[in-house]
Amino acid sequence: MYEDPQDIILSPVISEKNTYLLQKENKYVFRVPLKANKIQIRNAVENLFKVKVDEVWTLKVWGKKRKWRGRVVGKTPTYKRAIVKLKKGETITELEI
Repeated sequence: MYEDPQDIILSPVISEKNTYLLQKENKYVFRVPLKANKIQIRNAVENLFKVKVDEVWTLKVWGKKRKWRGRVVGKTPTYKRAIVKLKKGETITELEI
């Protein structure tokens, strides 16, 4: 379905909680397409960043309703996050803090 690793890893998710995960547990968080599975995500991270992946967790982030003056006018899109734990001693230098 997805040929190129750049089609699977859309962007890193940078937040306070994700920075804590990176420093303490060597976990990186990425935004991925809804149809991507764990095997595709693992292969994409390994090919794109040249690291060894230990585990992959995925979660679906549902879109929220947006209100304006008390009325629902739309919603944010639903997307998927992937939390990737690397093997001990591995780091992604492009995403270092």
